Amino acid sequence: MAEPSTPVSSDETWEVRAFDRADTESVVALWTEAGLTRPWNDPRLDIERKLTVQPELFLVVEDEERSTSARIIGTVMAGYDGHRGWLYYLATARSHRHQGIARSLVREAERLLLEMGCPKVQLMVREGNEEALGFYDDLGYERFSVSNTGRRLIVDA
Repeated sequence: MAEPSTPVSSDETWEVRAFDRADTESVVALWTEAGLTRPWNDPRLDIERKLTVQPELFLVVEDEERSTSARIIGTVMAGYDGHRGWLYYLATARSHRHQGIARSLVREAERLLLEMGCPKVQLMVREGNEEALGFYDDLGYERFSVSNTGRRLIVDA
């Protein structure tokens, strides 16, 4: 389990922990709310795939005020390929935005990647998502002018 992380600029402290399979439905609901899911990517399969490779780099924040059932209010999925680290599925529930949750998740992912010897971290942001780009600007991330290409090897649907 990941150690708690302290946000960079917030009065809140959020406990960042490793994902547990019991979090699956709450995570999928969060990703759907945040607009991260796509018809060609089955989020449950993405979770299962992540659990086979560096599962300790799949991090969540849970709403501690809900006493009946856990509700995940933040996620990030990280990975390290030996050359660079990557961040995916960073999401915060609309009801909890601007409280330092995403910062806590990114900083904890960076800390874990650094422990693995990762020298740099990158991510992709969909075109037009200026709010996300501004968030990463504030964290000191540098924008690159690159073209991404890809090819599906396994079709989910």
